[in-house]
Amino acid sequence: MEVRWAAPLCLLLLLLVSGAEQKKKKDIRDYNDADMARLLEQWEKDDDIEEEDLPEHKRPSVPIDFSKLDPSNPENLLKMTKKGKTLMIFVTVSGNPTEKESEEITSLWQGSLFNANYDVQRFIVGSNRAIFMLRDGSYAWEIKDFLVQQERCTDVTVEGQVFPGKGARDRDTQSENKSKSKAGKKKNEDTKSKRKEDL
Repeated sequence: MEVRWAAPLCLLLLLLVSGAEQKKKKDIRDYNDADMARLLEQWEKDDDIEEEDLPEHKRPSVPIDFSKLDPSNPENLLKMTKKGKTLMIFVTVSGNPTEKESEEITSLWQGSLFNANYDVQRFIVGSNRAIFMLRDGSYAWEIKDFLVQQERCTDVTVEGQVFPGKGARDRDTQSENKSKSKAGKKKNEDTKSKRKEDL
């Protein structure tokens, strides 16, 4: 009797072993999404990912040395806290430019920043607005200083703070001159009309 059960048992074990081998030798073209996900997990488990390749929210933050911090300069604190983090700077182009003009002007600014070794990406978000995205936010204030000196820059926004640009000062000066000239013309007209009344 034992022989009768031994043969089917051996056959069953042989089928199980061969089935397991067939499962391991599955063709890559037959993989479904679950198989691909398991394969990716295996690769990631065995792979050592460098810190800079990790997504920003998974990277360890840079420790801040408060002994080197000057409490009278809050910009330095912001520079230190934004080191290695992505930051966006919003820029407004002065005048009433078309989107193409804004693209050309901000492209020149981006080129100048690139030549100064700043890694900046530029996105046009309106006819007179652009975003400059930095991989390292600690350079934002140096870039802001460059941008506010540009003739066609109305303002620069960094971390919610708005800094007026040279274009805003020119526009304010022009509007003041126009209002002064209008006031002067009106005064001259009033003086002329009074003279006519006196005659």
